[in-house]
Amino acid sequence: MTPPALQWVRFLRNYGPLPTNSNLFDEHVNVALSQANVSPISLPTPYVDEMLAYVKTDNNGSLLIAGTAGDGKTYHARQLWLRLGGDEKKWAAREKIKTLELPGRSVIFVKDLSELKGPEGEKILNGLEQSVEGNENTTVYVIACNHGQILDRLRKSKDAEGVPSPLLAPVQNAFFQDGFEHPRLKVIDLSRSGHRQSLSAVIKAVMEHPEWDRCLSCELNQGERICPIAENRKRAIGLEDGGRFARRLGDLIEIARLNGAHLPVRDLLALAANLLLGHGHPSVKEGLMSCSDVVQIQDGDAVDQGSIYRNVFAANLPYRRAMARPVFKTLRSFGIGEETTNGVDGLLVYGSDDTRLRADFDQFVGADRVYGATREYLALQQHYLEGEEFVRLEEGASLFLDRLADQRQRLFFTLPDEVYSKYPFWNLTTFRFAGDYLRLLGSVVPGESKRMVEEKIRSRLVQGLNRVMTGLLLDNPDTVFIANSGGFTQSKISVLCESAVPSYRTGGMGMHIRWEKNGQRPCLDISVGGGNQGSVQFDLTPVRFEFLCRVAEGALPSSFSNECFEDLLAFKARLLRKAELVQTQGHGNEGDDDDTAEEHAGLGLTFIEIEQNGHGFLKRISVRNA
Repeated sequence: MTPPALQWVRFLRNYGPLPTNSNLFDEHVNVALSQANVSPISLPTPYVDEMLAYVKTDNNGSLLIAGTAGDGKTYHARQLWLRLGGDEKKWAAREKIKTLELPGRSVIFVKDLSELKGPEGEKILNGLEQSVEGNENTTVYVIACNHGQILDRLRKSKDAEGVPSPLLAPVQNAFFQDGFEHPRLKVIDLSRSGHRQSLSAVIKAVMEHPEWDRCLSCELNQGERICPIAENRKRAIGLEDGGRFARRLGDLIEIARLNGAHLPVRDLLALAANLLLGHGHPSVKEGLMSCSDVVQIQDGDAVDQGSIYRNVFAANLPYRRAMARPVFKTLRSFGIGEETTNGVDGLLVYGSDDTRLRADFDQFVGADRVYGATREYLALQQHYLEGEEFVRLEEGASLFLDRLADQRQRLFFTLPDEVYSKYPFWNLTTFRFAGDYLRLLGSVVPGESKRMVEEKIRSRLVQGLNRVMTGLLLDNPDTVFIANSGGFTQSKISVLCESAVPSYRTGGMGMHIRWEKNGQRPCLDISVGGGNQGSVQFDLTPVRFEFLCRVAEGALPSSFSNECFEDLLAFKARLLRKAELVQTQGHGNEGDDDDTAEEHAGLGLTFIEIEQNGHGFLKRISVRNA
């Protein structure tokens, strides 16, 4: 029997991480749809209504749809074309420039500015400039372009006197200044879209596509037969875990974004396809299943090699192919499968035999007979526990370690939140404090229900800051010490205190954790006095947060991340300069009598001393002239 979803799965497969994944390029999708005779994957286009209103409004200029490769620029342009009444067949034609006539004006679409070379490209840019700067209202340009490319073209586009295009400054400002507006140029920057929201939209569009209804009548997914494609889809949708898998995957994507990674929609589509179709069996072509592979996989008892939890990290692909994709390179950087804890490995290795762990093993491993307690895993586990020679051989040890890595990956996505104190799943990643960071983010991001920053998070940040800035094992949770070594601010040990401020903003002084609009992240704002004039900000990325928390827990600053250590030392130097400036301004406001008194009294130095319990306190010493 021909599987009823065969054509749909083949169509979806071309979105995956294949060398020839043409479906990831919008200009090829219509051809693939007609060949497969399936309905398209429809992704939300939240900016199209805004673009449509702008183009339809009289006396407006033109529109740029900007972003990086794979952000969906051409897709958005096509949706706008269709909403304006354009013909889909005309859009699919090969012309690089398309014109749509509206009452009283023409709309010129450029699907991709990079395709226009020489005079053709110059003509479009000149027309854009005339539309924006010359108040020409009969022609509207809608241009899809990459950031760097449009800026480079505008820099090179100079008039007879060698002056760059007047569009250069407003386009730059639109890219780099949040909220910038121009009266006759609308810039839609797709790279600013939140990755978590984009991932949710992609997962929903792919997993809930109506073509999956065909699988309901498929013999490969009936009775005791388990189709790995259908199983993966069920887990991605979250029918049994309430969406836990999607939330944890969204957390990883969000942490990556906040660390500076940009994952375009094209990459997220490749990830979604790989989640469903990835498989490590040698007979599966290029590591991505089609319906015709399922029978052989079932007969070979190899369903578990298509686990969605392995597919997140592209374990079904050769290493070089996986690392060539930014999304898989980013997800693999979390180290899930390699990082572990004694508690988790104890559960996975000894859980079936240890009466103290048996209930947890049955709940978190044994209950999953598809990707958890499979026959192969239980057999390898038994060989290990019985000390058989097989597991001491290189091949046997490797097989067992691979299965352990698979189970750690599965547990990261499946362990319930309520057992975190016993099995902290973030400890299975390189970002052990990522959960705390996400809660901190939820406390400061605008629009969320406001709640106070957790005291344990604030205290840990203060302890990490103090240990970096002083080089001492301080445990003070309520005071930030700004110290130097008496002349060299980069010294590892600094006991001369220039300023000590509270961990809460009080009377214009102290530490405040706030939302930083441009970076779209939390920010440490420490004021040493004088209100905003005396404050210094520090962008709190997840990796910097992790660094401070690890230092607070006892890690040596220079051994964890030299880059973060240098960033903190630079922050310390800025705080010292600000403290000196505030003190100088305050001193300048005092009268000459005070200066004379201080000179008579001698020089006062404030040192940080530490008690045995780790509590630091200040001790002032006066140095008098002989």
